[in-house]
Amino acid sequence: MTTAPDPATPVTLIGLGPMGRAMTRSLLAAGHPVTVWNRTASRADGVVADGAVRAASVAAAVRASPLVVLSLTDYAAMDDVLGDLGTELRDRTIVNLSSEGPARTREAADEMRAHGARFVVGGVMVPPPMVGTAAASVFYSGDEAAFAQYADVLGHIGEPRYLGTDPARAQLMYQAHLDVFLTGLSGLAHATALLGRAGFPASEVMPGLLGMLAATPDMVADGEPLWAQIDRREYAVELSSATMMGASADHIVLASEELGVDLTLPRAVQGHYRRAIEDGHGAEGWASIVEGIRAPH
Repeated sequence: MTTAPDPATPVTLIGLGPMGRAMTRSLLAAGHPVTVWNRTASRADGVVADGAVRAASVAAAVRASPLVVLSLTDYAAMDDVLGDLGTELRDRTIVNLSSEGPARTREAADEMRAHGARFVVGGVMVPPPMVGTAAASVFYSGDEAAFAQYADVLGHIGEPRYLGTDPARAQLMYQAHLDVFLTGLSGLAHATALLGRAGFPASEVMPGLLGMLAATPDMVADGEPLWAQIDRREYAVELSSATMMGASADHIVLASEELGVDLTLPRAVQGHYRRAIEDGHGAEGWASIVEGIRAPH
């Protein structure tokens, strides 16, 4: 049985972009001594003024704390920063909040274990201004004992949500949420551009378009929840079949062609419905498009 760490557990934070600075300030506010390091040293000035300690080197930063949190661009940046430390990593818990693909994430976990470190992967689900607030949450996976030991400390970044020992699970959950988020933003931008070519200013149309995004959860959960159909792989038609939605996708492509806006996104959506219809799902519910996405030709 693991024991919760003392509230004053020292933490090292490596990487001081907006997210790293926000996490540092949240940890300082909770009473944790925080040592920081950044390749561009001047980025630490603000958090040092707030009470963080600037390490003279990355090795000194790692030695300063049993818990080392990385807020870097990707795993290549982690390799650049920690690659030469070797035994300095022994007995440290490395919590990497950088984004990467699943295969490289698992490789990194193996590499850290070879150095005697425990490796936890995380994905922060809020922008920097929301770090440490009640709205913040972070997906984690990887070394279970390490996560359990420091869950209370990590809770000062956001609500910790542990997904299991496979280090790639947190990455995939983080990226899946961003998949929805980024695609939604692209849809919003595309629709605004489409209407802009027709003479509608963004200030006039965007509030209504945002309302469509806001209504999506209710649409998806209306009647039998969408997720139940997908798990069962049976797609009942309640309001919209794949054929009906595919016709709408065709019309969006047509309008985009006529007004001269980019076709990348609407053609991708059109392709999902055409694949579903070709595979015999046209009379089924629109959620049947997940079959073609899950197993592309």
